[in-house]
Amino acid sequence: MGQNSSKPPPSSTQHVFTSESPVSFSPDLINALQASPETDSTRSKDLELHIQRRVHSELQRLDAEHSKRLSELQEQISSAPDSTTASVHPDARTPDQSHSAGGVDHKAASESDRLRDLSRQSVQKEVDMLREKLQKRKIQEEVGKDKSVEKAKGEVVNCLRLNDRRPLDCWREVETFKEEVGRLEKEYLGKLME
Repeated sequence: MGQNSSKPPPSSTQHVFTSESPVSFSPDLINALQASPETDSTRSKDLELHIQRRVHSELQRLDAEHSKRLSELQEQISSAPDSTTASVHPDARTPDQSHSAGGVDHKAASESDRLRDLSRQSVQKEVDMLREKLQKRKIQEEVGKDKSVEKAKGEVVNCLRLNDRRPLDCWREVETFKEEVGRLEKEYLGKLME
């Protein structure tokens, strides 16, 4: 027991298949295969280069389409009349304008109104995102200004450095930190509710 290896000897890893009918290749085919400088690695490299070229050309085509569409939209937006007076006073048309609004003029006006609404919505979204960022920045500044939170944070960091193998020994410092952050959150919410 244990004297015999569980792996077969290395000579048995070579497999030889014999066919019932003789297989013969023409000498031209054998010479062409032997003379060919192409190997599996060169074929795979050629395939990879071909794929990269196709992807690159497709990306260029998509980029050209997007830039063309962007320039068309910018041209439409810039050629649209200024709507500041029309949006403030929608009934400020002259009598001959109100009777002749229809057909092609009406379609062009509705298209320009739609584009203005889209641009107005995108600007409003961007303004809202900036407001949110400012609010987050104010909160971070308030947290940074509070000395008791900074002190509790420093105590947690120092305790974790001293007890790097036993971080659960720092539970008191962590609880103090949580209390300070909770106090700061209550103060902040109190300011918001006022």
